[in-house]
Amino acid sequence: MDPAAEIVDVVDEDDQVVGYAARAEVRAQKLLHRGATIVCRNSKGAVYVHRRTEDKDVFPGMFDPCLGGMVSRGESYEAAARRELAEELGIEDAHLCFVFKHLYLGGDNPCWTEVYEVTWDGPVAPQAEEIAWGEFMEVDSLRAKLEEWTFTPDGREVIERYLSARE
Repeated sequence: MDPAAEIVDVVDEDDQVVGYAARAEVRAQKLLHRGATIVCRNSKGAVYVHRRTEDKDVFPGMFDPCLGGMVSRGESYEAAARRELAEELGIEDAHLCFVFKHLYLGGDNPCWTEVYEVTWDGPVAPQAEEIAWGEFMEVDSLRAKLEEWTFTPDGREVIERYLSARE
C-alpha cells in the first residue's frame, strides 16, 4: 500500500477522534493526529540516532533521536510502536516500556504521541526507505549534537523531555 494513502485518525487537543483522513491529507492540511515514538537505547544507555532519508514527507534529511510514525486508523499506540520498531530497525518481540504521552503542536507535524523506550543490544536492520544513517550515541554526545546538527523539532522536544526526566 502507498504510505500516502494510509488512513489515520484525526484527533482534537484532548486526543479524542474527530474524524479520519489519508496520510497525505493529514500532512497537507497539518491535521492533529496520533503517532508512536520509540527511544531505542542499548544496555550501556546510548541512544539510537538516525538521519531521515531525503524523500521523507516531513522533516526530510534531518536527524532524529526517536523512531516511530503515524498510528493507523483504529490501531493502538503500542501496536503502532511495535510495528514501527519492526519496520524501521527490524526489531521484533522487544519489551516496550511506556514512558509518557506528549502533545507536539509544531506547524509541520501536530501530533499526540505516546513515547516508549526499548533496550536493545542485538543487531539492527535500518529500513533503507526511512533511514539514511544511524548509530547508537552516548547521551553526552547526543546532547552536543542537539546543538550542532539539525534535528526534527518533534524528536528534539521528546528527547529533551525524556533525558531531563532521567537526570
